Amino acid sequence: MGATAAIVAGGAIMSVAMGARQSFGLYLEPLAQGYGQPLGLIAFAIALHNLAWGFAQPFAGAAADRLGPAPVVAAGAVLYASGLALVALSATTAALLIGMGLLVGIGISCTTFGVVMAALGRAVAPERRSMAMGLASAGGSLGQALFVPLAQGVSLHAGTAASLLTLAACLLLAAPLGLLLSRPPAAPAAAAAELPWRPAVREAMRHRGFRLLTLGFFTCGFQLAFIGTHLPAYLMLCGLPSGAGAMALAVIGLFNMIGSWACGWLGGRLPQQQVLGWLYLLRGAAILLFFLAPKTSGVVFIFAAAMGLMWLGTVPLTSALVATLFGVRHLGMLFGLCFLSHQLGSFVGSWSGGLVFNLTGSYALVWMATALAGVVAAALHFPIDARPRHAAPLPVMARKP
Repeated sequence: MGATAAIVAGGAIMSVAMGARQSFGLYLEPLAQGYGQPLGLIAFAIALHNLAWGFAQPFAGAAADRLGPAPVVAAGAVLYASGLALVALSATTAALLIGMGLLVGIGISCTTFGVVMAALGRAVAPERRSMAMGLASAGGSLGQALFVPLAQGVSLHAGTAASLLTLAACLLLAAPLGLLLSRPPAAPAAAAAELPWRPAVREAMRHRGFRLLTLGFFTCGFQLAFIGTHLPAYLMLCGLPSGAGAMALAVIGLFNMIGSWACGWLGGRLPQQQVLGWLYLLRGAAILLFFLAPKTSGVVFIFAAAMGLMWLGTVPLTSALVATLFGVRHLGMLFGLCFLSHQLGSFVGSWSGGLVFNLTGSYALVWMATALAGVVAAALHFPIDARPRHAAPLPVMARKP
């Protein structure tokens, strides 16, 4: 029952945190109009939270490894809500950069993958780890399906500020749920073989599989951030109604509930690096086909459903693979280091969309780059050796003379 409660709580935290984040694309045009700034500058402000998230994630993961997830989740939810409220209540560029950029980024690092996945990695048995992480990721997708329409509806009826404040209130309600993630490790005996954190980081950095995994994760962030931030504006340029973007993001979240669960299930039965490789390859193909296809409501729905099946499935697979390679004692910190690459990709994906559009008047170059990146990521993941690292040496006192 305790493990089940941890999985449910993790899914709920992810639902609120990721659901709020996935709605940011809906605010791109309203914030640009309200601030009187170029779309590229607003895209940079939204992209900044990805960068702050990435650099804060190893520290948030290390704090959760040491202190437990409860205080980290609570602090993160308050920071996240404060950032959204600052943007809602202050119509300045500085407030946008500090609120949507720094505060939201640090808050997300404390309430999503690096903290929740690491807590679940310790709370459940190894054979259930990939599935548990997949279920928590599915919770994040449920939030996307619920919060994107909520944000859009409140924004249409009460304005952008009211919509942001509504999301902030939901985050404060989720702050106490980290208490349910604080459980003793499911396999305490295995923790004795784990390295201290400094040698663990050094070994991870020297491990070829970890380096390939980290480089490939850049692609995931690049693809998801570009689509999540710029798809609504792109569909409006293609002549579709303004609600098409919200519909597409909601469909992505709905279908990713299935995709995250399926990826977690597959990761418990097949080599996780192979599943990741095929996932990136299929994602790149779906992006290319969508870019080349005529833009109709049916095509948008099919693309959103296909992307949803592959959206966050990389996260349980990647975090479970890190746990397989290095154990769970420092999982939050090691996954955080890997996730930094993901967030650098997210920053590039969000910002480059606006930058390229400002320079060329089109998103075409970024769509092509996003599709090609899937092929590159697949080539990086297929060769990963997923065997666990060598066993740690026995303590000095336990060695035979």
